[in-house]
Amino acid sequence: MAKIFYLLKQNKAQGSKIYGKWFAHGKTIETLNTRKMATHIAEHGSIYTPDVVFGVLEKFRSCLLEMLLNSKRVKIDGLGIFYTTLENEKGGADQKDDFSPTKNLKALHIRFLPDQEAETNISSREFIKKAEFVNAEALAGQLLESGSGDSPSGNGGGNSGNGGGNTQPSGDVPGEGD
Repeated sequence: MAKIFYLLKQNKAQGSKIYGKWFAHGKTIETLNTRKMATHIAEHGSIYTPDVVFGVLEKFRSCLLEMLLNSKRVKIDGLGIFYTTLENEKGGADQKDDFSPTKNLKALHIRFLPDQEAETNISSREFIKKAEFVNAEALAGQLLESGSGDSPSGNGGGNSGNGGGNTQPSGDVPGEGD
C-alpha cells in the first residue's frame, strides 16, 4: 500500500478557534521530474524505453498547455480533468466597457478535478482510502534508533491546513514548505 508521510503541527495562531490543536501536514520525500517518472513507468513492464516514455510525457505536457490555452478542458480517463480558471483583480471594472484583461485579470490558473467515476474514483474521499499514513517524525526516530540513518527528507512541504477538510495541496513548490 502507498505510504503518505505526515508531520504534526500545532496551530499557534492566537485568537483562532482552533488555537493549540494539532493537525497533520503532508511531507513529501521526493519530487519526480519528467525523466524520473518516465523511467518509473518504463520499469513497470512497459515495452517502451524510458526515452520513448519521456518523449510521450513531454508531448503530453506541451499539448495539454496548448489545449488549455485554447479554452479547452482535457479529460484523462481514470485520472481527471484539467481546466483553467480566471482570477480577477479586486474591485473589478466599474463598467462593462471598462473591463480590460491586462488591467483587470490577475492570473490564469490551471486546475485539476479528479475522476469520480465509480470504477476509477480518485476524489479526496476515495483517494484517502487507498493510502497508509506514516508519521514522518516517528519514522525518522525509529530509523535513527535502529542506526539506519535513512529518514524521510526532501524539499518538505505539506498542506497548508486549517484544521478542516479544505486544505490546499502544496509540497515541493518553490517558495512553499515547512
